[in-house]
Amino acid sequence: MDGRGEPGHDVGRGRDSAEVGGRWRFVKRAMLGAALIAILATIAFATWVHSLGPIPLEKASTVSTTVLDRNGKLLRAYAMADGRWRLPVTESSSIDPGYLNILLGYEDKRFYAHLGVDPWALGRAAFQLITRGEIISGGSTITMQVARLLEPRRERSIHAKIRQAVRALQLERQMSKEQILDLYLTLAPFGGNLEGVRAASIAYFGKEPKRLSLAEAALLVALPQSPERRRLDRYPGNARVARDRVLERMVGEGRVSAADAMQARAVGVPKLRKPMPILAPHSADQATSLRKDMPIIRTSLDAGIQQSLEALARDRAIALGNNVSIGILAVDNDSGDIIAHVGSADYFDDRRAGQVDMTRAVRSPGSTLKPFIYGLAFEDGFIHPDSLIDDRPARFGAYAPENFDMTFQGTVPVRKALQLSLNVPTIALLERVGASRFTSRLKQAGGSLVLPAGEAPGLAMGLGGVGVTLHDLVQLYTGVARLGSVKPLRELMQAQVGKDSGGDDRETLRLMEPVAAWQVGNVLLGTPPPENAAHNRIAFKTGTSYGYRDAWSVGFDGKTTIGIWVGRPDGAPVPGLVGRVAAAPILFDAFARTGKLPAPLPRAPKGTLMASNAKLPLPLRRFRPAGDLIRTGSEQALHIQFPLNGSRIDASGGEGQFSSVPVKVAGGVMPMTVLINGMVAGELDSRRQRLVEPPGPGFVRLTVMDAMGAADTVVVRIQ
Repeated sequence: MDGRGEPGHDVGRGRDSAEVGGRWRFVKRAMLGAALIAILATIAFATWVHSLGPIPLEKASTVSTTVLDRNGKLLRAYAMADGRWRLPVTESSSIDPGYLNILLGYEDKRFYAHLGVDPWALGRAAFQLITRGEIISGGSTITMQVARLLEPRRERSIHAKIRQAVRALQLERQMSKEQILDLYLTLAPFGGNLEGVRAASIAYFGKEPKRLSLAEAALLVALPQSPERRRLDRYPGNARVARDRVLERMVGEGRVSAADAMQARAVGVPKLRKPMPILAPHSADQATSLRKDMPIIRTSLDAGIQQSLEALARDRAIALGNNVSIGILAVDNDSGDIIAHVGSADYFDDRRAGQVDMTRAVRSPGSTLKPFIYGLAFEDGFIHPDSLIDDRPARFGAYAPENFDMTFQGTVPVRKALQLSLNVPTIALLERVGASRFTSRLKQAGGSLVLPAGEAPGLAMGLGGVGVTLHDLVQLYTGVARLGSVKPLRELMQAQVGKDSGGDDRETLRLMEPVAAWQVGNVLLGTPPPENAAHNRIAFKTGTSYGYRDAWSVGFDGKTTIGIWVGRPDGAPVPGLVGRVAAAPILFDAFARTGKLPAPLPRAPKGTLMASNAKLPLPLRRFRPAGDLIRTGSEQALHIQFPLNGSRIDASGGEGQFSSVPVKVAGGVMPMTVLINGMVAGELDSRRQRLVEPPGPGFVRLTVMDAMGAADTVVVRIQ
């Protein structure tokens, strides 16, 4: 036995232990170093991520301004400052579901499952690149593509890909899947200056992407992959090949049937872009000027009616001759919302001054103000639609009005006088109503009358000697249709589609008493319509300004009021331009083009006096001008002694009831009739007194008329 064996063995074991310990120390150092490197790398990566700052979502908020109708349909869009068209998508649910199915199947199958980065897609893309030497399918998710669109970079590098992945994870933490998808649908490039699926669909197919064919949907999925090399207006062949590749892949994945894909491949691709829609251009221009900071502006217009009436104005203007323009305004009576706004016959026709909004231009109204004169006369209680009135030569100071046809009708019913638009009866009534009071009442209802500089309200107003806009005139006529109350017209609504407008704070204005308004509407309903038009469907009035410069027609049924203006924007005369011939046929055609049957007018309010002339109270059987009321001899002028004009009367009777109010009169010729707010309340007794029941709290107009037609009126406040 070797004596060195045992010690040698010990030395070997010590050497092995030392080696093992050294290796362990090396491993520990390596692990510590790796951990340190990992920590440093993590810190560096976190520092780098922090240095990226917040996601630049402000780019997504920079979109084309869009003006929508009441149902969310696009009326007009405006390109951004750099000329790009980027129409916002606020809800992906408004996009064709077939398109979304193909988009997600082609771009990001697991869009709703991953957290912004899809490891399976990245692995597949890397494997295909290694095995085939080319990229067969990309590994970017839709969220990563949104990140790239928000921070566009030209280089295609690993660094850029990592940046996109980080941004994608951040996006997924800040936004919902629907919001991310909306961003993609808004920002995706489609060639040229088109961004977003809406801009592309409208430019290439002329429609919103709510309903797309399979061929259209596949094409819109293919274009963003290489938008400039597949531009339809330059490389339609490339676009078609790319579309067919999308269809082939969708068949392979079972999302599209082979038969449907074959039919879609047989469809050609568009080679030219279509113009962006320009409906209601005057309304859109006004809306964008008033709401400059809103990318989405919602109006009260109805795109279908707007388009129909724009075509009507264009066709009729061409038939009426060069330089003639047309303005049309259609309003919903109940809400006061403007549903169609045609500012000119052709927005782009310089000969017709197409960019001038004639619904806002101040023009002479001709005879269109006459119904309001009659309405105030009905309200004051000194005429009834079946009262008789004289249409004979007369002078009112230095003013001697004549009828349009230079003839006179003699004694006619008030109803016929308004329907035939006779001038002398109108001026006689206006003299009795008072020009200043007439002006004040229309202004109170939102109708601003523009008088010549330095002139006070006068009798010539009744025949068009004043200025008014079509907008204000239509608003006044809605007051007749609404039985005396006016809702100020509205065109701009809540900017966001699908949300409540937030209430309506418009104050209802007073035009005239309900009975008087109903009587005006009932009379206008019987106006003879244009040739070949139905009778008793639309209450309307026409007007022609002095010198044949303006032709008007305004009418209403139970739901809608429409106003028509025809003329030259420069104010030059147009020989033969008459309201009844030029404007009235357009009015009736406009009602027909709304697509709705004429709605009946409201029923007569309670207390309306329905009687023939022979059965009317004696003072109402015939209108007597103001000059006839001046009598001499023993007759004393009619005067209401009580209540006094402008007084306040406490008529509260408890439990919401009102006690009777005494009326006492001096002078006048018996019998005498009392009217409250234009409605007959009975006759005075032999002592020239009567107790009348007030209609309720508020202002009350009380009129007493005697047997000779003399009348006195006071306004009191019941409380």
